[in-house]
Amino acid sequence: MAVIATGCSNKSGLTSGVDLENLDTSASAVDDFYQYACGGWMAKHPLDEEHARFGTFDQLAEDNQEQMKALIADLTTTDNEPGSIADKIATLYLQGMDSAALNEQGAAPLEPFMKEVAALADRKALVETLPLLHRRGFYPFFALFNEANLENATMQMGWLYQTGLGMGDRDYYIKTDDNTANIRKAYKTLMTTLFFLSGYDKLSGLTPQALTEMVFALETKVANAQIDKVMLRNPAETWHKMALADAQKFIPAVDLKAYFAALGAPAIDTFNLCMPAYTKAVNDLLQKENVETIKAYYAWMIISDAARYLSDDFVAANFEFSKVLSGVKQMRPRWKRVMGTVNGAMGEAVGQMYVKKFFPAESKERMLTLIENLREAFTIRISEAQWMDQQTKDRALEKLSTVLVKVGYPDNWRDYSGLDIQHDSYFANIVRSNVFDTEYMLSKINKPTDKSEWGMTPQMVNAYYNPTTNEICFPAGILQPPFFDHNADDAANYGAIGVVIGHELTHGFDDQGRQYDKDGNFNDWWQPQDAENFERQAKVLVDWFNGIRVLDNPETYGNGELTLGENIADNGGLHMSYRAMEIAKEKGQVNSKEMDGFTPEQRFFIAYATVWAGNITNEQILNQTQNDPHSLGRWRVNGTLPHITEFVEAFGVKEGDGMYIAPENRALLW
Repeated sequence: MAVIATGCSNKSGLTSGVDLENLDTSASAVDDFYQYACGGWMAKHPLDEEHARFGTFDQLAEDNQEQMKALIADLTTTDNEPGSIADKIATLYLQGMDSAALNEQGAAPLEPFMKEVAALADRKALVETLPLLHRRGFYPFFALFNEANLENATMQMGWLYQTGLGMGDRDYYIKTDDNTANIRKAYKTLMTTLFFLSGYDKLSGLTPQALTEMVFALETKVANAQIDKVMLRNPAETWHKMALADAQKFIPAVDLKAYFAALGAPAIDTFNLCMPAYTKAVNDLLQKENVETIKAYYAWMIISDAARYLSDDFVAANFEFSKVLSGVKQMRPRWKRVMGTVNGAMGEAVGQMYVKKFFPAESKERMLTLIENLREAFTIRISEAQWMDQQTKDRALEKLSTVLVKVGYPDNWRDYSGLDIQHDSYFANIVRSNVFDTEYMLSKINKPTDKSEWGMTPQMVNAYYNPTTNEICFPAGILQPPFFDHNADDAANYGAIGVVIGHELTHGFDDQGRQYDKDGNFNDWWQPQDAENFERQAKVLVDWFNGIRVLDNPETYGNGELTLGENIADNGGLHMSYRAMEIAKEKGQVNSKEMDGFTPEQRFFIAYATVWAGNITNEQILNQTQNDPHSLGRWRVNGTLPHITEFVEAFGVKEGDGMYIAPENRALLW
């Protein structure tokens, strides 16, 4: 378990929660609080060649990974019952670790899939193959998955969603700047290399270079038809519930009833066609695009997913592209990559072992108390808000009171008895795992929403809010220092895990979450003037983060629209947790005196900043700025805290200081 070094303790035996070595006292707290609070940590943790970004989140995740490695190592040296979950975990892990066998197999595990695609004779066969690919976890063009019916969130329904880009995001195909052009060049090199290694070039009769150009051109058409990340954040843009007959008009090239049946979905008469215009564009491609091009595209979807599970030459080619995309210089050790695979295939089974050994029951109890303290503080802040009328307040309070809380691990663990893990090949087992997950996902369609289900595994260093179940979840993996330290005075805990709790609660009321009611339905419960007031304050954050220059060369600015929800949640989480700390201080639960030279208010903000300490490559700054709805760690501190009046007062920030924003220009929502 990660341990944080702390300063002296008080008579209660609790430490300050501030690691003095994490500070850079040569920096000015009022000009660059991130450097002041995190500079020491960053100096102690320079980027190694394995990481494009390394922060406290990553450090804790790696500590957890070491613990899970030890657990799985025990399984690999035990005589496990054949077919047991222990046997499945051990078998998959050992296959991934057996580099000699993987290199001997080479492209052989891919061969049956490549032959299957190469044998497709015509357009009809292409369409009929789509559900087979999707069932196996390969997603050309689109995918079907389950999600809540936004008009009745107690029920699950099918959602048909845009997919099919090898680089993931449409902007990589569309933007014209030099960095993006360089990424495209590296991607094409990857495609050419993997087409050659896979042997699909020989089956198709086309050169790897020709296949690359064909598929890249098709992916570019797909990218141009997709809606962008900012639009995807608005639920209204992706909610288009339709009867099957009406949806069929958008994609006559695919018999949707036959597609659902071949995929293994239950009978579907109504579903959410998330992107109607995109679906129509896909229909045009299926009807008009060259058959050999679509076949090559199918092959590429399989090859690009398979590469990480094959021989070293496939893995090395993938890594060369990662170097350009993120700036990482050295591949992660094999055991870390394989641990990621095992977690992906049987995450809850691994998590069950993890919490049994590493998660103390008292951590869960203390977290539940903190969460209720945060809920009390949020109740007060909503009640005192000057920008909402009473009707909107009442509904907000009702929603807050019904938030479902999940801490540590699920009450009911997922059953993996139906997962078939064999001794043929690593990749074959990945495909079987994908099929198992697809069947599990599809089985939820047309059934009641299971609120006991978790969206993260217990070992993850993360947390989430789900608007359709109105729940917050804090896995065991994050409930450790520097986020949560049972040996520290609670001023630091409120600044760290308290803000994380407040952050997730605020997501229920950010620009997305506020559009859902207490039952998880997509429903406007706001008075018009209050909604206008919200949008006006949200725009303050959009403009502020748009104006932050995150990189000088190439000159790059933040994306305030993409990161709005997370920035609102940081702002609200800080306000909420600070209020909770004040309440706790009044009750004598927080040491009101200085510890290690810092007041409780100062300890609160230092602890908050420590959570975001980290180093990052320029390439990864560009990558995250383009794709990540979270602002960069530096700006979750220096971009967010100037809007928090309590921070300004705690450190005596004045006009002219780098961390100063005039009171009238500070965003204030929750």
